[in-house]
Amino acid sequence: MTLAWHTLIDFHDCDAARLADTHGLRDAMLAAILEAGGTYVTDVFHEFSPHGLSAIVVIAESHVALHTWPEHRFAALDIFSCTQRLDQELIAGKIGAWLGSEPRRVERHERGRV
Repeated sequence: MTLAWHTLIDFHDCDAARLADTHGLRDAMLAAILEAGGTYVTDVFHEFSPHGLSAIVVIAESHVALHTWPEHRFAALDIFSCTQRLDQELIAGKIGAWLGSEPRRVERHERGRV
C-alpha cells in the first residue's frame, strides 16, 4: 500500500518576469490546484532579495511548493499528495503554461510504502 505520491518537476527557460510575480503566481497556483481537485488550506509566498521566491500551498491532500530562480529562468515544483484523486499532471501543466515552460524533468515517487 502506498500512503502518498510525490512529483518533482523542473521547468527551464521560464518567463523571468513571471518567476518573480508573487501575486500572479499565487493566482495561477491556486487556480491549478482547485481545478485538479485540491482543497485549499493556507499558503505562504516569500520573496527573496535580490530575486527569487518560494511558495507553498498547503492543501487538505498535502502540499504544492514552488521555488524560482528568475536570474536562471528556472523553477522547481513539488507536488505531494496522500490521494491519487489530486491530478498532479494537471497542476504541473497549468503552472508550466503560466511560466511559459514545458516540464523538462519529471520524477514521480511513491512515498510511505507499507
